[in-house]
Amino acid sequence: QVQLVESGGGLVQAGGSLRLSCAASGSISSIYAMGWYRQAPGKQRELVAVITSGGSANYADSVKGRFTISRDNAKNTVYLQMNSLKPEDTAVYYCNADGIRSGNHYYSPSWGQGTQVTVSS
Repeated sequence: QVQLVESGGGLVQAGGSLRLSCAASGSISSIYAMGWYRQAPGKQRELVAVITSGGSANYADSVKGRFTISRDNAKNTVYLQMNSLKPEDTAVYYCNADGIRSGNHYYSPSWGQGTQVTVSS
């Protein structure tokens, strides 16, 4: 069993910054990809950013230049530094881990419980 625990959400004014963290725990040998998704009220969940164990990162066009994803493979932790926040960034942010290996076994992709980010105008 793998658990993802997020932290760092909150309320911030437009133009401000927040840093999200997500730590994976359990019997884990390695995780190929870790990422962040978000879901605003009435909208579908969308990819924000993803990073591989090798450090290759991809971002949604809407956050390029403002958000930075990073990870600590030794700690199975992924971070999302969010700068120049806009009201349209308001959403519940979910952590995701895929390609989770435990010895010769691979777990199904896992999700965190979500953390609320609210950006006021």
